[in-house]
Amino acid sequence: MQRLQAFKYELMPDGAQQRDMRRFVGSCRFVFNRALALQQARHAEGKEKLSYAELCNQLTEWRKSTETQWLSETHSQALQQTLKDLERAYKNFFEKRAGFPRFRKKGQSDSFRYPQGCKLDQANSRIFLPKLGWLRYRNSREVLGAVKNVTVSQKCGKWYTSIQTEREVEPPVHPATSIVGIDLGITRFATLSDGSHIEPLNTFRKHQQRLACSQRALSRKTKFSNNWKKGKVRIQKIHTRIANVRRDFLHKTTTAISKSHAIVCIEDLQVRNMSQSAAGSSDLPGRKIKAKSGLNKSILDQGWFEFRRQLEYKQVWLGGDVLAVPARNTSRTCPACGHVSADNRQTQAKFACVECGYENNADRVGAINILERGHRLLACGESAQSGRSVKQEPTEVTQAASA
Repeated sequence: MQRLQAFKYELMPDGAQQRDMRRFVGSCRFVFNRALALQQARHAEGKEKLSYAELCNQLTEWRKSTETQWLSETHSQALQQTLKDLERAYKNFFEKRAGFPRFRKKGQSDSFRYPQGCKLDQANSRIFLPKLGWLRYRNSREVLGAVKNVTVSQKCGKWYTSIQTEREVEPPVHPATSIVGIDLGITRFATLSDGSHIEPLNTFRKHQQRLACSQRALSRKTKFSNNWKKGKVRIQKIHTRIANVRRDFLHKTTTAISKSHAIVCIEDLQVRNMSQSAAGSSDLPGRKIKAKSGLNKSILDQGWFEFRRQLEYKQVWLGGDVLAVPARNTSRTCPACGHVSADNRQTQAKFACVECGYENNADRVGAINILERGHRLLACGESAQSGRSVKQEPTEVTQAASA
C-alpha cells in the first residue's frame, strides 16, 4: 500500500537566501490575492469563475507585464501551486468544508511550494531548492520514500521545510489485540476504560499571565514602530511555544495509545460547536458568558480535535482503527443497569446511579459506556444512539481485535 508522509525540518539559510525566500513568499501572496480579486470581480459581473488553466494563462501575462515583471524572479511552478491552493479553497467552499476564500495577509501562512526540481542530500544535511540553491537543515530524522513536493514556510522568524514523500509499505498488522474506550475531559485530559487516565497539560494556562503582560505592553506602543514590531515578535514566540508544547504532548499521548490498543473508541465530539461563544447578540444576549468563555478556553487548550486527527492516522499506519460513537448521555448512563438520568451525575467527578446505587468516577463511567457502544457498533453495526443498524461490516483489524 502507498503511504504519504511529511517530514518537517528547520532550515538554516544565509542572508541572501532569506531575502529571496521573503520575496518568493510575497510574490505568491500577490498572485493569490490578485487571482482572488479577479474571480470576485467576474462573479460581480455575472461571469463564470476562471478555471485553473485560465488562471495560469493570466499568470503568464502578469509575469510578462512591465508592472509585475518582478514575478518572473520567483519560480513559475511555485506561483502555479498558489493558484492550485486558490482552486482548492473554492472547491472546499462549494462542498461546504470551509468558508469563502479570504485574502492573504503578510505574516500569516507565509509559504510557497515546489512540486518538483528539489534534491535531497541527507548525508550532508542539505536540500536543493530551485532559484535558492543548496540550503542546510537540521536533520533530526531520516527522510523515507520518494520526494513528491517540498513546502517552505516561515513562522516566528524561522524558516522550515516540509518534505512530502511517498513510499510502498506492507499492509500493517497491529501488534495489540485490545480495544479501549476513551473519555475526553477538562479535569482529566483522557480517561481510559481500563481505569488509567492522563492528566492535562494546560499549556496555555501556564503561559497565560506572561502572554497577557506582553499583549498589554504591545498595546501601549506606537503601531508599526520598531518597538511595536519587537513586542509583536515576543508575543508570536509565546504562541509558538504554547503550540509546540501542546503538539509534542499530543504526539506522545496518541503514539502511546495507538501502540497499546488495536481499536480505540472515542466520542464523536463537535469541538467547533462546543467552543462557540455564548455572548449572543444585542437582541438576544447570552447567559453565563464569563463561565462559558472559561470553558471554551479550556476545551481549546486541550486540543481534542488534533488528538483525534493524530490518533486516526496513526491507527491506520499501525493497522488499527478508531471508532467514533455518539456522545449523548455517555456520562449519565449507568453501566450496571443502563438507567439514564441527569441525577446520576450530581457532581463533576462522582457518578452515583439513583436506580441501582452503582458508584464510580464520572469520567471512568463515560469511558466504559463509550467502549460498550463501540462493541455494539462492531458486533452488528448498531447505532449506539438510536438503536438502528448502520450496516457496517467489521474490518479485518476489528475482527482480529475482537477475537
